[in-house]
Amino acid sequence: MADPTPVLDDLRAESDELDRLVAELTPTQWTLTTPAPGWTIAHQIAHLAWTDHSAHLAATDPEAFQILVEKALAAPNSFVDDGAEDGARLPPVELLSRWRDGRTALDRALREAPPGARFPWYGPPMSTASLATARLMETWAHSLDVSDALGVPRTPTDRIRHIAFLGFRTRDFAYGVHGLPAPTEPFHVKLVAPSGDHWTYGPEDAAQRVTGPALDFCLLVTQRAHRTDLALRAEGPDADRWLDIAQAFAGPPGGGRPPKGDRE
Repeated sequence: MADPTPVLDDLRAESDELDRLVAELTPTQWTLTTPAPGWTIAHQIAHLAWTDHSAHLAATDPEAFQILVEKALAAPNSFVDDGAEDGARLPPVELLSRWRDGRTALDRALREAPPGARFPWYGPPMSTASLATARLMETWAHSLDVSDALGVPRTPTDRIRHIAFLGFRTRDFAYGVHGLPAPTEPFHVKLVAPSGDHWTYGPEDAAQRVTGPALDFCLLVTQRAHRTDLALRAEGPDADRWLDIAQAFAGPPGGGRPPKGDRE
C-alpha cells in the first residue's frame, strides 16, 4: 500500500509556490488573461479552490459529494467553468483566503485518512495517494497558466514525478475518452527528470516506446503544450497515436494548446 505522505508533501510545496506567485498581485493583475480561453488568473485560482473543496467533500462527506456529481452530470459542458466563474467574481482577498483554507482542510483530511481509504470521484474511486496526485497535477498545470500570464518563468522540480507516473497510468483512459480501443500491448516510457535522473515505466523490451524530457511529457499529458513543441519521441504506431491524445485529467477530451507558431 503506497504511503501518501511524499505526494502530500509535494502537493503542499507546489501549492505554496503558486501562493507566493499570487499573494501580492494587484487587483488588475488578478484580471490578466491566461492561456486558458476566457480564464483570468482569478479563474485559475477559483478553479483550484473549487476542486480542492470538491476533493475535501469526497474525503469527508461522500453524500454531499454525490450532489456535486449529479450537478456535473446535469450540466457536463458548463459545470467546471461555472465553478471558476463564481469564484472569480469574489474580491481577490476573499478568493485567496478561500483557496488557502480549502487546500489546508484537504491536506488535513487526506493525512488523517485511514490506510486503504478510497474516495468517490468524477470517475472511479481514488485512494488517498491518487487523489493527492490528481490535485498536484491540477495545481502544477494551473500554476503554469498563471506564470504564463505574469510572464514569470518557473523552474521545474522533481515533484513532477507524480504527474509523469499519472500520465503513464492514464494511457488507456486517454484512448477511452476519444472513443478508441486501448492498445493491448504494454508501452515503455523513459523520461529524463529535471534533476537529471531517469524515470522509467513499463517493460524494457516493449516495442511501443516514448522517450524524452519528463517536463515535456508532463506538459503533454496536462495539455499545456502542443506535441510539436515538445522533445518527445515515439517508437511504434500505438505510441505515436498516444502522444496525440494523451490526457491525464478527468473529463471529456481536452482541446489542448495550439502550436507556438499558431499563437504568434
